[in-house]
Amino acid sequence: MSLLAKIAEIEAEMARTQKNKATSNHLGLLKARLAKMRRELITPKGGSGGGTGEGFDVAKTGDARIGFVGFPSVGKSTLLSNLAGVYSEVAAYEFTTLTTVPGVIRYKGAKIQLLDLPGIIEGAKDGKGRGRQVIAVARTCNLILIVLDVLKPLGHKKLIEHELEGFGIRLNKKPPNIGFKKKDKGGINFTVTCPQSELDGDAVKSILAEYKIHNADITLRSDSTADDLIDVVEGNRPADITVLFNPTRVYIPCIYVLNKIDQISIEELDIIYKVPHCVPISAHSRWNFDDLLEKMWDYLHLVRIYTKPKGQLPDYTSPVVLPTEHTAVEDFCLKIHKSLLKELKYALVWGASVKHNPQKVGKDHVMEDEDVIQLVKK
Repeated sequence: MSLLAKIAEIEAEMARTQKNKATSNHLGLLKARLAKMRRELITPKGGSGGGTGEGFDVAKTGDARIGFVGFPSVGKSTLLSNLAGVYSEVAAYEFTTLTTVPGVIRYKGAKIQLLDLPGIIEGAKDGKGRGRQVIAVARTCNLILIVLDVLKPLGHKKLIEHELEGFGIRLNKKPPNIGFKKKDKGGINFTVTCPQSELDGDAVKSILAEYKIHNADITLRSDSTADDLIDVVEGNRPADITVLFNPTRVYIPCIYVLNKIDQISIEELDIIYKVPHCVPISAHSRWNFDDLLEKMWDYLHLVRIYTKPKGQLPDYTSPVVLPTEHTAVEDFCLKIHKSLLKELKYALVWGASVKHNPQKVGKDHVMEDEDVIQLVKK
């Protein structure tokens, strides 16, 4: 029996099984099996097979990377052309874009790379079409824009989420708060710090047994599901050197872009605006692009740092852009050049992160958005 047939069989069994306390262990076991098979399916065998696909390995440039994902002919190419002024072939038939088309926009001083990915078809995670390469590129993005046709959004949204989930991409989620540590002996040591609605000791043991793990410390620090535990176990697997595509879990923010709003009524538009993570636009008529750009900026979590040469005014035209989690003076120096850190004596900072303007700080000082910095060398 082929791997795809086995996956279909397990999915059918999960659909048949009623969800209750008695079946939760069995369902957890099936989910673990399914995750393992999916990994085997998307991991190329040996070092030679399963390259990245021609035209997909686009060099990462700029401060952030945004991928446009969607079914064919929902307006991804039109959106990219009108946002970035890049020509991506546009036509009224499906599958016009056959390779990744990159474009760059400048917004609030940051250089953001936009990628128009070829249209996803159902079954991409099982290797149909060029879905595998499309989703492999989507994994490297800082933000994913799922472009949907406003006239058929929900069906498409569910299918695309299902395809991305199958590839270990988790949209608008945080990594599960689960402690997992393998041991050489001592059995499964299971600790819970808050009430659990789904997992218990037996369920955890049956899922770990599927991965042939019989000695480990597991700590559940939040109300976790079987899927959360499987994500943590899958994410802790050692990367195989021969594998080009290591399917660990990635957690990526996502915005749902509902295109073609010029074809619906105002009342329907009001309802769409209440959906979380959604921005309605018309790529063709360039409606609501300001709202989309602002939301993209919020979801990217970037911080702008302005530089000030000694005895001159700060340069507000080209900030150094850093991700929110890496905004220390040390990160700032490494972004410009790694040799700068060795020469640094101290830095002077103006802005929201300091009490006095300017304030003398060391390399561990964490800066905030639109701070001004002057480096003093040894």
